[in-house]
Amino acid sequence: MTSASPAAQSAPDPLLRLAPELGAEAWRRQLAADARRGLTRSPKSLPPKYFYDDRGSELFETICELPEYYLSRTETAVLADIAAAVVAQVAPTQLVELGSGASRKTRLLLDALVARGPGAWYVPIDVSDGALHASAARLREAYPGLGVHGIVADFEPGPPSLPPAARRLVAYLGSSIGNFVPPTDAHLLRALAARLQVGDALLLGVDLVKREDILLAAYDDAAGVTAEFNRNVLRVINRLLDADFDPAAFDHVVRWDAATASIEMHLRARRAHRVRLAALDLSITFAAGETIHTETSRKFTRASVTALLAASAFRLTRWDEAPGGTFALALATLAAPS
Repeated sequence: MTSASPAAQSAPDPLLRLAPELGAEAWRRQLAADARRGLTRSPKSLPPKYFYDDRGSELFETICELPEYYLSRTETAVLADIAAAVVAQVAPTQLVELGSGASRKTRLLLDALVARGPGAWYVPIDVSDGALHASAARLREAYPGLGVHGIVADFEPGPPSLPPAARRLVAYLGSSIGNFVPPTDAHLLRALAARLQVGDALLLGVDLVKREDILLAAYDDAAGVTAEFNRNVLRVINRLLDADFDPAAFDHVVRWDAATASIEMHLRARRAHRVRLAALDLSITFAAGETIHTETSRKFTRASVTALLAASAFRLTRWDEAPGGTFALALATLAAPS
């Protein structure tokens, strides 16, 4: 069989760029350092970013469709009402999204962005290579005139370098900022501000303080999807660090901490046992009932969001709440230094 001629081969798409700034080996080394640090201290902990391999990203998309998980549908409803007005106010040429996932809600902003005319770019940033590639391909089909510059990166230390743009709108949705406890939340936003220009804007989704029973149900659904999502971090460690965690040996536990206005997710050992992480030459002992703290999800008020933004060089310019005050989208502009 002869190979296809150059003319017969499909040309690269000039409006689709994928930048794997976070390589697989660098991610494994980062996980190794975090696992060694978090699993050898008391209480044990793991960062939530390791939920999101391709399987974890799929599970989270399923969670967003669950009846108990009000966050996604409530944020989508608010975004549908304000997307056009936000884009008109900011007038961006580039939409950047932190933790883009499947980019479903983002399409509301993209609709408004492409309606302004040609030349717009979308820059999704996500740790999941598979989710980012699949999403970018779908978006190029849905928006033929939209450029997509996907970046596979861990933005926890700070967002990666961004393609040049006259004006940017950065979307950080899903109340994911709540996974960062103070002062790391302000550190992240300040690092973002350092990548932006005066006049660029941030659209921040924030889950608001509400009744404890509603919050607990959202993170402990009846179908057990969130439990599997929580346990997925153990499967990631098994695969990347040659460990022998038995995910079934851990219960999914959710707690509400009123003092810090935070939901906490933990994995609790059902029995005393030992786990071997061969890649680290490390054995970890668990007592019956001992936990691994896997995620914090802080809840906000308008006052706490305003203070966080102000501490990060952003100025709140628009605040839109869902009916009943369950969720809000905060638009903030990067202010000139004083």
